[in-house]
Amino acid sequence: MAKKGSRVQVILECTEHKTSGMPGTSRYITTKNKKNTPDRLELKKYNPVLKKMTLHKEIK
Repeated sequence: MAKKGSRVQVILECTEHKTSGMPGTSRYITTKNKKNTPDRLELKKYNPVLKKMTLHKEIK
């Protein structure tokens, strides 16, 4: 039986990659607790295409 809880999977997408004009996207999958963090998640993650740490925001 599956666990029931408030943790959900979210997708984080790079904000700088879209504006750079380079092909492809940088995306990460992580989990968050909906009760503790109701707003959208923003984390600094590594973008392998741009070869630097960039801001990744949660997408719907």
